Amino acid sequence: MEDKMIYVPTIVFPPGEILKEKLAEMEMGPKEFALRTNKPEKTIIAVFKGDSSITAEMAVLFENVTRIPAHYWLNHQRGYDEFIARKKLEARIHQAVSWAKRFPVKEMIRKKWISEAAGIKEKTSQMLDFFAFSTHEGWEKYYFKQQLKVAFKISLKRVSEPYALTAWLRKGELQAQELRAKEYIPKNFKVALPKIKSLFDNERQDFFEQLQTICLEAGVKVVHTPRLNKVAIRGCTRWLHDTPLIQLSGPIKQNGTFAFTFFHEAGHIFLHGKKDIFLEQIDYSDKDAVKEREADTFAEKWVI
Repeated sequence: MEDKMIYVPTIVFPPGEILKEKLAEMEMGPKEFALRTNKPEKTIIAVFKGDSSITAEMAVLFENVTRIPAHYWLNHQRGYDEFIARKKLEARIHQAVSWAKRFPVKEMIRKKWISEAAGIKEKTSQMLDFFAFSTHEGWEKYYFKQQLKVAFKISLKRVSEPYALTAWLRKGELQAQELRAKEYIPKNFKVALPKIKSLFDNERQDFFEQLQTICLEAGVKVVHTPRLNKVAIRGCTRWLHDTPLIQLSGPIKQNGTFAFTFFHEAGHIFLHGKKDIFLEQIDYSDKDAVKEREADTFAEKWVI
């Protein structure tokens, strides 16, 4: 992941401070300024204190009296608002520290999934960036509370090592985002399976790249994500919008377990559609034993 290079000033004064200085220079009090701008005096006082923002309408009115362009007031207000928002974000990051400590951060850094960070607050910020959440509460609602079932349909709250597992799943999503697949058409994927079978049967140095290319042509994304130490997962099938994703782990081999897992995941795509998420070797509350046996039978026909 690339580091975000964002300059954040250590302090920004509200535009009301600038307004107070300008009015002092003009030898004008808030009552007179309120009269000249046709705004309530209490509104001007609130702007002085930073309790009220300068709106576009107010900026134009201020321009008429102070001769300072409206865009100056608006830009200063925007900068101050962003400064306050980032201060609130710092507080949320502090609240998320204990959440971030649950992840195998050191291992993720070694695998270059996230960048090296100086302290725990920086690591926490990196973890939020990795998952693309602004708060850890959002992460919990997504992975634990199923509040966006159209994207992630199962709860991982009671899964063994859920934090490491979600990191592995998220890395697969990031890998998939870098791939471009054609429109998924079941017939095309079915035609591709004999080609894929021949790949597993013949030794090729570029085996996985060939597998990935054939699947992309058929509208299926396939990624290999090295497993984290605490996650025993072998593979996963899910849909990202209208594109099926097969995420595999473990050593890349052209036969045995790796081949069976691929065809097992392919079976889920053919047999079970886009309504479910399937995690292999992981016990979770929504796991369907019947569907798993169906996927096993599908894989056996291709592998054995």
